Amino acid sequence: MCTNIVYEWLKTLQLPQYAESFVDNGYDDLEVCKQIGDPDLDAIGVVMPHHRRRIHEAVRRLKEADERAAGLY
Repeated sequence: MCTNIVYEWLKTLQLPQYAESFVDNGYDDLEVCKQIGDPDLDAIGVVMPHHRRRIHEAVRRLKEADERAAGLY
């Protein structure tokens, strides 16, 4: 099993089972994960609606954290 930032992120979402598929599909860092959409989740194999919602919500939080950080500079 891969141990990288995406694995750790998915682990906090209680979705570590997708880590290998994320990395295999090029989502190997959180900057790339911020761009994830429904077609990407299809390709990764995330089919359960509540898992998809959890990931979309987490991506939204990542983007908001970036916006808050950008305001500091």
